[in-house]
Amino acid sequence: MFATLSDRLGVTFKGLRGKGRLSESDIDATVREIRTALLEADVALPVVQTFCADVKVRALSAEVSGALNPAQQVIKIVNEELIGILGGETRPLVFAKNGPTVILLTGLQGAGKTTLAGKLARHLAAQGHTPVLVAADLQRPNAVDQLRVVGERAGVPTFAPEPGNGVGDPVAVARAGKQFAIDKLHDVVIVDSAGRLAIDSELMAELASVRDAVQPENVLFVVDAMIGQDAVNTALEFERQVGFDAVVLTKLDGDARGGAALSIVSVVGRPIMFGSTGEKLEDFEVFHPDRMASRILDMGDLMSLIESAERAFDAESAERLSQKVADGEDFTLDDFLEQMQAVKKMGSIGKLMGMLPGMGEMKAQLDQVDERELDRVAAIIQSMTPAERNDPKILNGSRRARIAAGSGSKVSDVNGLIERFAQAQKMMKQMGKGGMPGMPGAPGMPDMGMGGGKKSKGKQPKSQKPAKGAKGRSGNPAKRAGLGGTDQDSSAPPDLGSLPPELKKLLQ
Repeated sequence: MFATLSDRLGVTFKGLRGKGRLSESDIDATVREIRTALLEADVALPVVQTFCADVKVRALSAEVSGALNPAQQVIKIVNEELIGILGGETRPLVFAKNGPTVILLTGLQGAGKTTLAGKLARHLAAQGHTPVLVAADLQRPNAVDQLRVVGERAGVPTFAPEPGNGVGDPVAVARAGKQFAIDKLHDVVIVDSAGRLAIDSELMAELASVRDAVQPENVLFVVDAMIGQDAVNTALEFERQVGFDAVVLTKLDGDARGGAALSIVSVVGRPIMFGSTGEKLEDFEVFHPDRMASRILDMGDLMSLIESAERAFDAESAERLSQKVADGEDFTLDDFLEQMQAVKKMGSIGKLMGMLPGMGEMKAQLDQVDERELDRVAAIIQSMTPAERNDPKILNGSRRARIAAGSGSKVSDVNGLIERFAQAQKMMKQMGKGGMPGMPGAPGMPDMGMGGGKKSKGKQPKSQKPAKGAKGRSGNPAKRAGLGGTDQDSSAPPDLGSLPPELKKLLQ
């Protein structure tokens, strides 16, 4: 969603990095570029004016003029101001001290309230809660049936005594749903209320009646982030007539300019609590203003990446693999498949790579990621016998042809997988000895200088081969001069020691 804004800010800051000190004209030009980028992102004008004024005041202060690296200090200021307009701190749900916690979802029709109810229920269930969904949207056709289906997929019960489609009293259903939760010992009640295509007095009166009937601890306003400034106007009207505690932004995976997310907190005065980032039930995350600001500035979001890995990777299997590597045992195709399936649970490969710092400059490569490649690789491995998975060296021509036929792929695909696996196996052995060699290309990832892709076929790229007549000659001038330089390729992955301890632990 913030791709365009991120690109514009990246270009702006790149022009600052080569300067040892910043003049007032440099700061004026930078603030002008930031203002243009925010306006193009459809951020509300009052928010843009306040943001730019605060950045300029701080950029002209002693904290920049006295800094060793003024450009980085300006980026730090912009990051802190972005965190401020996004809400400052993460806003958690409020839980009731006695009885079930009631969460009322409000918003216009089409914002994604019903699907969001299932995502929120799944999220809370994973934290040990016992939520129940209450179908109080009795106006929209098939809304009750949709909530039942969403509840089944999320693995939570649905309370739906009325058929909907214009039949039933939503206030009575909401009240009965809360009593149902008390009787059945559910500690969270999620009420899916009705929406309209536009704000009207009937909708507001109904929402106010439902709110008064169940006395919710949390009233969440669900808004489609794709509608831009109109989302802010709608939120203002809902806040004025009904009131809500926090905002949930849906469709954050879309290609809208992101102005709603950057405007709604400042204009409406209510924090963003959750974000929906896709169509699947697992595409749901707590909204962290500091992490979102970091993503916008292409500084990555390693904490979210680590949390995704912790949820997806089984601690026992990770420990078992770590022990195998430490003991020098062979990394098998079964291990390869297990790790690949764990990565798939984390979500889209492109999305995961986008959480790494500096990946904004590689958007073209990330867009080429084929998510289905993981499924094709899994089909190839699952078409092998246990003996073949344990020792791929026995895979002769006839075996590879059989595997290709069984997995619906080509023999060349099987050969490519075996080549990539051999590189991964070599890497794991090297890691067991304390080293970190060049990493092979992952399935589905375009070749980004790491080798191992189909096009390279395991051969050394021409750009990395020694020049003709320079056999054994180092490409590093410092090393040739005996100054202790190294031949480390700029495309090689960083040493594990430079990574955060949490991520380092997952990679070891």
